[in-house]
Amino acid sequence: MIPNQSISLRVEQNSSRLDSYLSQKETDLSRSRIQQLIEQGNVQVNGQICKSKKVAIKAGDFIVLTIPQPEPLELRSQDIPLDILYEDDHILILNKPADLVVHPAPGHPDGTLVNALLAHCPNLPGIGGVQRPGIVHRLDKDTTGAIAIAKTEVAHHSLQAQLKAKTARREYLGVVYGATKEARGTINLPIGRHPKERKKMAVVPVEKGGREAVTHWQIKERLGNYTLMHFQLETGRTHQIRVHSSQIGHPIVGDFVYSSGRSVGVNLPGQALHAWKLQLKHPLTNDLVEVVAPLPQVFLTLLQVLRRR
Repeated sequence: MIPNQSISLRVEQNSSRLDSYLSQKETDLSRSRIQQLIEQGNVQVNGQICKSKKVAIKAGDFIVLTIPQPEPLELRSQDIPLDILYEDDHILILNKPADLVVHPAPGHPDGTLVNALLAHCPNLPGIGGVQRPGIVHRLDKDTTGAIAIAKTEVAHHSLQAQLKAKTARREYLGVVYGATKEARGTINLPIGRHPKERKKMAVVPVEKGGREAVTHWQIKERLGNYTLMHFQLETGRTHQIRVHSSQIGHPIVGDFVYSSGRSVGVNLPGQALHAWKLQLKHPLTNDLVEVVAPLPQVFLTLLQVLRRR
């Protein structure tokens, strides 16, 4: 979506909510982003600014949506060590450590993966946008493992298309509380912003702003009252595995946001969730690129402790 672009829409049929209608028409924008634009006064209905996301609209109404120029972040390069799993002139795949934020944001102006990338790849600025150069997907601050970076615009478009088409394969390992009766399964529950706690995500019905989220899982190892799980993402919603695991009663160990955070006798830096394997097609050669990110030592220690119990 081009910054400062105004989009005009003539409503074809009645809709119960303004944000629902716009999210269906403007699929490049998330529903939460549309709600934010409405609240900031960037939407007009029949020539009047409308700040209510819940307002009903009728066939024939005229809507103007404005995408404001984003405020640029002061990005600077920082010499932060990178654990490189794969690199060529087009893509870079890293093993992200815990406690590393992917891109600068309020509260984390620097010391992020993007700051490290700017030092490692001098030509990265501008690739895929000024604020998140090269970033095509993200990992939570305390989730470790493989993350792909685009070093050219061609690579950026290719990787984004693969993620959207669900052809890029992302596999995770996580330790959860409890044990499931089944050996494998699929969680298909929409995820959206938590209705009361804005920093959390939750299972939210589609009609209330949730977006499709599908997680496949299978047991890799039973560990008494804990289980080592293998997860495969079909979609990539924020906190998807963490929300889905908690929803089925088996939250990720060490996840203080979506579980009670019971102690397991290991000093974990965050949730025991690791982006273990990443498989994608090279944007130029179309060859298969597959990387496996070694488990961090604290994750291995956790497994050792649980196996001894």
